[in-house]
Amino acid sequence: MLVNLNEIFKIANERKIAIGAFNVPNVSMLRTVISAAESLKLPVIIQHTEGHNHLITMDEIAPIMIHYAKKSSVPVCVHLDHGTSVSDCNKAIDLGFTSVMYDGSALDFGGNISGTQKVVSLAKRNNVTVEAELGQMLNSTIGGGEGVEYTSSDYHYTEVSDAIEFVDKTKVDCLAVAIGTMHGIYLEKPKLNLARIKEIDEAIHVPIVLHGGSGLEVHEYQTAVKNGVRKINYYTYMNKTGGEEIALLIKQNKEYEFFDELLLHAEKAMFENIQYFMKIISNQA
Repeated sequence: MLVNLNEIFKIANERKIAIGAFNVPNVSMLRTVISAAESLKLPVIIQHTEGHNHLITMDEIAPIMIHYAKKSSVPVCVHLDHGTSVSDCNKAIDLGFTSVMYDGSALDFGGNISGTQKVVSLAKRNNVTVEAELGQMLNSTIGGGEGVEYTSSDYHYTEVSDAIEFVDKTKVDCLAVAIGTMHGIYLEKPKLNLARIKEIDEAIHVPIVLHGGSGLEVHEYQTAVKNGVRKINYYTYMNKTGGEEIALLIKQNKEYEFFDELLLHAEKAMFENIQYFMKIISNQA
C-alpha cells in the first residue's frame, strides 16, 4: 500500500525500530526490496536519487515505483532522495511521490532553511512528507555520490542547537543528521558520534534519519536505533552484493551467458542482504 513517511514513522515509533530506505534505479532492485519487506512483514521506503538519473530518470521510474508500492502487502513510501532544488522536489510531488527530501546541506544555514521552507509549503498541500538534512562532512555533503570511496571521516557533526532552530523554522517531518557515517565504501573505520543522535532526538521530537547506512557494525546500527534513528538509507552494500554474485558466477560457471539468468541470481543475493539488514534495524536479528 502506498503511504507517506508519517505513516511509516508511526509504525517505527510504536515498535521502536528503524525502517530501511533503499534506492531502486531499476525494476530488479525495486521488486527485490519490496519482496524482502513483504517476507518480513515490515514497512519499507523506496527512493530515487538525482545521482541515478544516468541509470533511469525520475519520470521513467516514478510510475513503476508507485505501481509496486500500491500493490504491495506492506506499507511502502515512495521518496525522492537528495533533491537539490525546489523544482525537483515539486516535480516529484507532481509525479506522485508521497515523500521528498530537500537537500540544502551544501548551502549556508539560512539558505538551507529558506529552501526547506519552500518545499514544506508545497508538500503539505499534497499530503507529502518532507525530509531535510543538516550537517556536513569534509569535502562532501552527506549526499555525496553514491558508491564513491572516501578516506576521511573528519566530520562537521550536526549541532543540537542548530537542529532545534532548523526544525522549529521549517516544520519538516524528519531530519537527516551528520554523526560520522558516509556514503560509499569505507576505507577506514568511521568516527561515529552515536550519542549525538540521542541528544538531537530528545531536543527536536521529529524522527531522525541516518544516511550512509551501509557498512556499519551490528551494534552500531542497534545503538543508532535505540538512540532515536527511525529511517536508515541503505544502498551501496546491497548493490555491491548483487555485483559480486554476478562476478562469481561468471568466474566459476562459463555457461552463464544470459543476462536474465545472472540477474535472477543477483536478485537472490540482494534479497538475502536486504533481509539481514532489515532484521538488524527492526530488532529481529
